[in-house]
Parts: sequence; C-alpha cells; structure tokens
Amino acid sequence: MQTPFHTVGLVGKYDHPEMYESVCKLAEFLQGRGHTVMLASQTAERLKIEGCPHRNLSDLAQESDVVVVLGGDGTMLSIARELAPYGVPLIGINQGRLGFLTDITVEDMLDSVAEVLSGQYVAEERILLNGQVRRSGERVYEATAFNDVVLGKGASGRLIDIEIAINSEFVYSQRADGLVVTSPTGTTAYALSAGGPIVHPTLEAVALVPVCPHTLSARPIVVSSHSRIELHLTYADDARVHFDGQLHFDLQSGDHIWITRANRPITLLHPHSYSYYSTLRQKLHWGKKL
Repeated sequence: MQTPFHTVGLVGKYDHPEMYESVCKLAEFLQGRGHTVMLASQTAERLKIEGCPHRNLSDLAQESDVVVVLGGDGTMLSIARELAPYGVPLIGINQGRLGFLTDITVEDMLDSVAEVLSGQYVAEERILLNGQVRRSGERVYEATAFNDVVLGKGASGRLIDIEIAINSEFVYSQRADGLVVTSPTGTTAYALSAGGPIVHPTLEAVALVPVCPHTLSARPIVVSSHSRIELHLTYADDARVHFDGQLHFDLQSGDHIWITRANRPITLLHPHSYSYYSTLRQKLHWGKKL
C-alpha cells in the first residue's frame, strides 16, 4: 500500500467504558489494510488488549508515522503535550463530550481514518505555549500548554493583583479573579467563557483574557505569538497557575510567570472535508433557535 503512514500508533482514554471495543476495532481495521499498529503501553495494559506491540509514549511517537488519539479533548491535550517534541502528527477520534480537537466521530472512525491515511487530509499546525514560574530570579516550575496558561485565585476566593508586560514593556496592571493566556486553539475553551475572542487556530497569535476584572474597562487583547508575556503576581492571599487545567503550581506574591511560544508545534490531521467554521457552527450551535 502506498502511504506515508505505514506505522500507526494508537492511544486510548483507558478509563472510558467503550474504549476497548473502539481500540480493538480500529487496530484490526488498520492491520487489515496492511499497517503496522502499535499501542500505547497504558492503553494496552489498562484495557487488557493483546495482539499488538506496546510502547511507552516517547517510543510510540518516535516509531510511528502518525498517532491516533481516541478520547475527548482532554485526552488530546494531554497526549499532544507529551508528543509535541517528537513532531509526529495526530488524528483525533472523539469519545468525549465536545470534540473541538478530536473531530472524527466513532461512527465515522474507520472511513475517516482510512481517508486520512490514504493521503486525503487537511493538516493544521497548532502552536503550544511554554510557561515558566520564576521566584527570586530562579526558575522553580515549567510546563507546556496546548490550550492555555491560567493565572488564577486559589481556595480563598479573593482577588489577585497582576502586572502584565509584553517583551518587557509594561502594558497594564489588574485586580481580577485571574488572567487567561491562550493559544488560538484554546480560544474556544476557558477564554471563550471569560469573554475572549475566537482566534483561527492557524494564526500566530496569543490572546490575553481577564477573568472577572475589577476594572470593567479591562478588555482582551491579541498579540503576536512570538512575544514574551510577563505576568507579575504583585499580591495574592493564594494563587495558582494552571496549564490546560491539568497541571498546576502554587504561587506566592512576587512570583513572575513568563509565557512564550513553544519550540515545536503540533500537527493535527483532519479528513479532507474538515471545516473549522463548520465545527464552530456545530459545537457552538450557531444559527439554531435558542
């Protein structure tokens, strides 16, 4: 078979009740097409799937031509952060709720994956964000985000004070519940609920969206993704920084958070019929009676 995607890695959300059937069905289908199929070790072990070689995520990324992620957007966020350094493209099968990132339905899974692997696909490069927490001039924490880096209040529920600079130029100070620094991909997530703009995922941009700001004139702004965004937590009873809502670090007054574009993007592969605007209409229920 003539295809650039000979070896296919499969990663499934192993705590999903219907995942065993989906992973096995897709693996059998791909093997029948002549592909070499490998499973992520946790997926194979938790779901007790046999018949395919197992690999940890780093080896899976290095040995696969493409990786198919079965789960929801949360699963894709987690796997994308892990695999981004290796440059392997990803295909998303939605077995979650929303499905902005995992856009192929389980019902269309076999036909859509076959279409992509046959070379009929739309490829999108999505940027990721890198965040560093610096305390007294030293780096104390670092993580990557696919959607967003969120500086927010902690358990006390009290407002926090933030100073924002871009490329070392002061922009504004704010008292708020928090601030969302989002990639274009993340503009349809938490940032959208906070009143931020929807940014097309292929744009080289980052949006800064205040969360419940005390100053009502505070508005979201969009800047170049090649900027360094510098957040200074000037005061907080307690505060945290969150990465995709999956990783977090407790902050202290005086901490700085530096956010930059990550070195490697993620490439998502969609069926040839994929349309971002159609996805927005479907997921956000545009044009429907309320």
